[in-house]
Amino acid sequence: MERRVVITGMGALTPIGNDVNTFWNNAKEGKLGIDFITLIDQDLIDVKIAAEVKDFDADTLIGKKESKRLDRFAQFGLVASDEAIKNSGIDLEKENLDRFGVMLGSGIGGFETIETEASKIATGKSKRVSPFFVPMTIINLGAGNVAIKYGLKGPCTSVVTACATGTNNIGDSFRLIKHGYADVMLAGGAEAPITRLGVTGFNSMKALNTDNNPKKASIPFDKDRSGFVMGEGAGLVVLESLEHAQARGANIIAEVVGYGSTCDAYHITSPAPDGSGAAKAMVDAIEEAGIKPEDISYINAHGTSTQLNDKFETAAIKKVFGENTEVPISSTKSMTGHLLGAAGAIETIICAKVLQEGFIPPTIGYETPDEGLDLDYVPNVGRKQNAEYALTNSLGFGGHNATLVLKKWNE
Repeated sequence: MERRVVITGMGALTPIGNDVNTFWNNAKEGKLGIDFITLIDQDLIDVKIAAEVKDFDADTLIGKKESKRLDRFAQFGLVASDEAIKNSGIDLEKENLDRFGVMLGSGIGGFETIETEASKIATGKSKRVSPFFVPMTIINLGAGNVAIKYGLKGPCTSVVTACATGTNNIGDSFRLIKHGYADVMLAGGAEAPITRLGVTGFNSMKALNTDNNPKKASIPFDKDRSGFVMGEGAGLVVLESLEHAQARGANIIAEVVGYGSTCDAYHITSPAPDGSGAAKAMVDAIEEAGIKPEDISYINAHGTSTQLNDKFETAAIKKVFGENTEVPISSTKSMTGHLLGAAGAIETIICAKVLQEGFIPPTIGYETPDEGLDLDYVPNVGRKQNAEYALTNSLGFGGHNATLVLKKWNE
């Protein structure tokens, strides 16, 4: 027997807000979260802008002793998880924690810890690294630390699919509940890649915008786009079976109704030029939802502001929705930058809020249309619009494609 799955709690730590409400309100207003980097000495890097989380104090939020044993990505994951659980109103003392799991992924994991500890050996300052090096670095301990904190003994894994990570973790959690393997899942992604190694690594592969102009750096679908902007943060959602949520009188935010996961099997960094893999993920998610493409009210695009992604994702959308589709599309990466493994998670939260409030956030910084990229990208100003179904895309290096379809919750 298949079960319906709903979202009952959300937590976010982003470059435009350190909680869900602030994040959403700033997204509606088109606030830019990109600025000059403070986490790295700018003299050591060529790309000097990123989308950092502001005013984050791990010692206060987590505790000084505990925060020293966690990489920044895991700190983000814990803080966003705490908000999501509190937001859900779930009473852990009344739950069967064997049926409550965690799927929290990261595209990279403990980049900051790797860089810090490796430099000790490289410079000869030490023959040893921290005894916490391995548990601070490995991706699965983002989920593991959350499970330990709350005593969650259900499925606990970390899907790693580059920039599709957050969406895949939520989608796979959806399936676990739908098919009866868990009743409640805490799912999403966390990422902290703004380090010297992270920035220079992505810059070396020509993936980043290099203009160092915050207002013109992340401009998805604009003709002058030239690369993405690194972002950091975390997004987590609490998923429950509908019957479980209703039995405890939960406040239901939205329903997850479809999920698609495919691979281009084409190239390590470039999407398939015809958009076929991403299109298949969208079709699969729409079919699982039991609806038609024309029922989708809003698309939150992967929209990275790279030449290839925006072109090929537009091709994929046209393949599914038609050449002249009028479905509104926005890339909130224009505001948040690209949170890599956490991107899909915070964008799922955006979709849930779109459905809940009937407002579509804009793609900011859009000035110059590009030939063939002629869809409704909701340029610069958001709009009030009732939405019944929202779709979010995430496309990762390696050809990973993930799509979720959410439905507006109606009693």
